[in-house]
Amino acid sequence: MSTFRKVLISLLLIVFVQGCILTGRASQSEPTSMPQATDALLDTPVPFSSATPLSPTKVAPTATVILPTPLPSVTITAVDGNIYIRRGPGLPYNPIGVLAKGTSAQVIAQDVLSKWVQINIPNSDNNTGWVSIQTMYSKIDGDLSQLPDFTFTDWPAPAYIKNCTEHDMYIMPGDIYLSSLYTNAKFLNEIQADPGTYVAYDLFYPDEPEAESFDIREGMTAYITINGSGEGHKCP
Repeated sequence: MSTFRKVLISLLLIVFVQGCILTGRASQSEPTSMPQATDALLDTPVPFSSATPLSPTKVAPTATVILPTPLPSVTITAVDGNIYIRRGPGLPYNPIGVLAKGTSAQVIAQDVLSKWVQINIPNSDNNTGWVSIQTMYSKIDGDLSQLPDFTFTDWPAPAYIKNCTEHDMYIMPGDIYLSSLYTNAKFLNEIQADPGTYVAYDLFYPDEPEAESFDIREGMTAYITINGSGEGHKCP
């Protein structure tokens, strides 16, 4: 083999070896895959972008739960007698129960227009009613000013008592005087009254015997039809 041909073969081998080395280095410098990031809240993979940096994870603030403030301890006790519990704050409302002597009840509100308080009726299924604090038969323990005010807007329907006998009548409780049916004075034999239980006494007789007892409720008229001697009458 000539000297020229030997030199040419040597040069070709050198060029081939250098090309293989450069190719191996280039393949080692490239990444084989693109990494991913994870959203911390949804735990869902999202595409990674080198152009837009990821913002820090934001955790929703924990809600503050405000528990209702317990009502202050205020009670009412019936002393020296029983007290009507009524459906509203006033005598014109129907009685719905009785706070017996010596019994206490929790006070939960007070009416802003009158001296009546709303109570949880003892031994009932979470029923409420109203009791007067104007009577000497009630005693309050606790601070009423710390209770919520309540305006009762369900107004009562008026109730009446009418005397249909020929005798004048005296009605208790309430010291009510009712003229006979035959009086010449207009409407003197009829009067508006608060719901409750009443007794009519016949004033025609010296001993004023009991003529009739009756209950009245909101929106009704109670008619006295029996006199002190037991005679019945009809209202015109």
